[in-house]
Amino acid sequence: MRKNVGKLDQSIRYIIAIILVVIAAIFQDPFWWLLIPAAILAFTAAVSWCGLYRLLGVDTCKINNDEE
Repeated sequence: MRKNVGKLDQSIRYIIAIILVVIAAIFQDPFWWLLIPAAILAFTAAVSWCGLYRLLGVDTCKINNDEE
């Protein structure tokens, strides 16, 4: 699997995931569903790969790795 998420993109994804978790924790009942996009953002940041980026042909990773 070729990495397509760069370091800046990873940081932004982690920050947004943390914000969503905090919002879900504060406003528990109506915003529990925010944990789903938070988990997706954290996972894609952790593995440095985004399926949506792959479909759209976007690559924010500056390292040219040819793993597939």
